[in-house]
Amino acid sequence: VDRFVAALPFPLTGAQRRVIDEIAADLARPLPMHRLLQGDVGAGKTLVAVAMLVMAVQGGHQGALMAPTEVLAEQHLAGVRRLVEGLSVADPTSLLAERPVRVELLSNRTGAADRRRILAGLADGSIDLLVGTHALIQDGVAFARLGAVVVDEQHRFGVEQRAALRDRRTDGFSADVLVMTATPIPRTAAMTVYGDLDVSVLHELPPGRTPRSEEHTSELQSLA
Repeated sequence: VDRFVAALPFPLTGAQRRVIDEIAADLARPLPMHRLLQGDVGAGKTLVAVAMLVMAVQGGHQGALMAPTEVLAEQHLAGVRRLVEGLSVADPTSLLAERPVRVELLSNRTGAADRRRILAGLADGSIDLLVGTHALIQDGVAFARLGAVVVDEQHRFGVEQRAALRDRRTDGFSADVLVMTATPIPRTAAMTVYGDLDVSVLHELPPGRTPRSEEHTSELQSLA
C-alpha cells in the first residue's frame, strides 16, 4: 500500500487520506466492513477504492469491482491497471518469488475461452483483482479468497446484488464492502436507505478540479 501511494503522480487530498484511514481501520476489525463512499465526479473515489483493493491484496486476499455498464467496467479496468502498475505480490512458484498484481475483466462480452481462464484464475487465487459488470454475480463465479468488494454507482444495483457479490467466497466468509456514488444523498435518506452502511464523504476536490455545481458541493459538505 505504501508503494502504491508513493507511486502516484500527485498527492492525495486530505479527504482521500481520511477516508483511506477509515477504511483501513474497518479492515482491521473482525466484522466485515459495509461503507458508503460519496463524492462528486472527479473527487477521487476510484483511487480510494483501488487503495482498499490493494490493502486486500497485501493481506493475501482478492478484490472485485462491479460497475453497472460494460463501458464503465472497461474504464475502471484501464484505471485500475494503471494505478497498480509496478506492484507485485508474493508467488512461491515464481523464480523471483513474486509476480505482478493480476487484474482481469469479466463481463457479458467475455468469450467462452477467456471466461474459463478467468474462472480458473479466481478459483486458484492467481487473479488478484477482478473488474466487471453483473457478470461477477452469475452462477459459476467463485473466488478462492475474496476480501474486498467495491460496487460503483450503488443506486444502479440492488441490495441483493451487493450481497451476492460480497458472498462469492468459497469458504463461506463475507468480504468487506465499499459502495460508491456520485449522487448526493441527504443524511436522513442515507440513514434510511443505507442504514446498514457507515458513510464517508469526499468533500474536497483535487487541485484543478471544480465541482459540477456550488449547490452539489454544499450538499456534500453538509454530509461531512
